[in-house]
Amino acid sequence: MKKIYSLLIVTIILTSCGGDNKKSVEDIIATNNLEQIRKRKTQLDGEQQAIASQLKQLETKIKELDPQERVPLITTFDAKESVFNHYVELQGNVSTKQNLVIFPEYSGILTRVYVKEGQKVSKGQTLAKIDDGGLSQQVAQLQIQADLAKTTFERQERLWNQKIGSEIQYLQAKSTYEAQQKAVSQLQQQIGKTIVRAPFSGTIDDVITEQGSVVAPGQSQLFRIVNLKDMYIETDVPERYVSNITPGKDVQVEFPILGKSMDAKIRQAGNFINPANRTFKVEVAVPNNDNTIKPNLTAKLKINDYTNEKAILIPQSIISENAEGQQYVYTVADKTGNKAKAKRVIITTGKTQGDYIEVLSGLENGNEIIDEGARSVKDGQDIKILVVE
Repeated sequence: MKKIYSLLIVTIILTSCGGDNKKSVEDIIATNNLEQIRKRKTQLDGEQQAIASQLKQLETKIKELDPQERVPLITTFDAKESVFNHYVELQGNVSTKQNLVIFPEYSGILTRVYVKEGQKVSKGQTLAKIDDGGLSQQVAQLQIQADLAKTTFERQERLWNQKIGSEIQYLQAKSTYEAQQKAVSQLQQQIGKTIVRAPFSGTIDDVITEQGSVVAPGQSQLFRIVNLKDMYIETDVPERYVSNITPGKDVQVEFPILGKSMDAKIRQAGNFINPANRTFKVEVAVPNNDNTIKPNLTAKLKINDYTNEKAILIPQSIISENAEGQQYVYTVADKTGNKAKAKRVIITTGKTQGDYIEVLSGLENGNEIIDEGARSVKDGQDIKILVVE
């Protein structure tokens, strides 16, 4: 093979020295004679084409005779349309709307505490009692006065119906009775505030104030009550997803600490963009039948923001890029048996998920794409397809 190339070089040198004169290219250029320069260029162009043709013939024969010159072995796969779901990965915290610290509505001594930590309670159940400071006795006295006012009113009413007595006497008796009723009702409402009740069903997570302590409205924390049934995850989503992440979107939820995963949906998407970090709030409802999910637990979320029902996905590793920044892959052309030619195809790509990327244009369903060996072949090169079982 070395001898063949040496003969070619000698041929080129001898040819370049032929012609009407033996002048070199440098000598002809030095003459500044346009006609001679053009004549030599035409001569060299013809010689170049002849040499290229001879080189191609020699390369073909070398491939036939030299066992080292082999056709590249590649593997392929067929482009197939499939459903492509793209996910945005975020982190959030578990919350519940039924996680409440209970404060008293009345000032006084906490005389009784009826519950303990970890106890399950029902909505409206009595949790504690505050000393009413003598309000019960005042109610009893007012009730006696109210009963007397009622009797007086009823008698005055009977007389008025019989046209006995004046209208003013009837109206005064009625007014006194109604005023006593309202006074009793108002005092009973005050006494009702001395009883602390559960605002919803749940579990007493913490008894903060012990029995015998003096408590005051809005200042003294009595209990923390938590309901673990209505749990949700809250997270901040970048504003660029505001049109894609909406209520009802599928979410894959993972709790790393618990080693637990589940499928959920977006329950609510905020309508306010936080100007500080350009995000909006999203709530994802999560079932908690076994009560293992706790408030403030960290969760990893994969929110579906894009779906293509007929997407063509290919490995990112087979994509190359040319000098113009265009992406391309190689497909199989002129296939005969397991022999074919490599064809370069310019593609446009979309979203990625893991090791795969979506192809928006350039490929069609059923195209045979070169996989292994994609980066070692050239456009138009002969290839041999290796069948992988």
